[in-house]
Amino acid sequence: MEPIALALFWAGVISASILIYVILDGFDLGVGILFGTTRDENHREGMVTSIAPYWDGNETWLVVIGASLFAAFPAVYAVFLGAFYLPVLLMLVGLIFRGIAFEFRYRSGPMQAFWDRGFFVGSVVVAFVQGAAVGGLMRGIPVRDGQYAGGSFSWLHPFPILTGVGLVLGYALLGAGWLVLKNDGPLRDWARARIPMLLLGIAVTLGLAFVVALTIDLTGELERGAHQISGWVLVFPPVSAGALLAVWLTARSGYDHLPFLLTVLSFVAAFGTLAAMMWPYMIPYSLTVADAAAPPASLLFFTYGGVIVLPAIAIYTVGVYWVFRGKSPGVRGPKDSGGI
Repeated sequence: MEPIALALFWAGVISASILIYVILDGFDLGVGILFGTTRDENHREGMVTSIAPYWDGNETWLVVIGASLFAAFPAVYAVFLGAFYLPVLLMLVGLIFRGIAFEFRYRSGPMQAFWDRGFFVGSVVVAFVQGAAVGGLMRGIPVRDGQYAGGSFSWLHPFPILTGVGLVLGYALLGAGWLVLKNDGPLRDWARARIPMLLLGIAVTLGLAFVVALTIDLTGELERGAHQISGWVLVFPPVSAGALLAVWLTARSGYDHLPFLLTVLSFVAAFGTLAAMMWPYMIPYSLTVADAAAPPASLLFFTYGGVIVLPAIAIYTVGVYWVFRGKSPGVRGPKDSGGI
């Protein structure tokens, strides 16, 4: 059964919102991850300053994703939460704790070290559970009679754990590129120095995930969904790998924008790979876009609000990044000898 136009529209909105969220919140989560790898207070102040105007607005796209799933694809919303209840709970706790720590570190002098650790740990937890959820989706989710048919820890397998670690490193790379883009002086040099090590960590993690996928964790699921895999799956991975190689080649160049933009390109290509593998499923390999869509009347009613709210959010996002374009007025300090 082919999905109706409104179902395709909202599937596109959700896909675009996920990609926007991953890139925008990804870099500030990445900065939070890197935050915990240095004890230099000047570097930490510069990191916080570089994301201060953006971080809370970036999370708006996560709300768009959740609301769109709930209204346009309620079956997907129900199955996804059933399968990933614990990761979603951990993500929300991490986001809340991270946001509190971001503000309280300035207002609670005796406990600043505690809130600094909270900012770092919250960022790592959020990144890890997002990556683990992606790995769990790729494995396939058991669905029976429209309901999740697995256990609370069915997502906890070697492949999702590796994808979780991979996204932590990927967000850290995105954060390092952002710090290079937005800063001058010692902090920019510090961030540049972390890029090769992060790339090595990503390569090792992806290699291990590939081995696990071919041996113990994905074989059956991929065989079930193999007939649905688009030919585009052969196009996007080389683009992503080439972009990461270019990040390594340009990390020491004088073009501060290249590491960040090339990392963004690698994320876009990785997202394209994931979409090509899963289409037309929203819950691999059980619920398609057509199966999971709400009734046409509900989709139409939801669209009336969406055509107002979505442009407003997009305009606000673009406006914030335009107003705060250019280098951040971060603190300049001595180089830190510690780190990843």
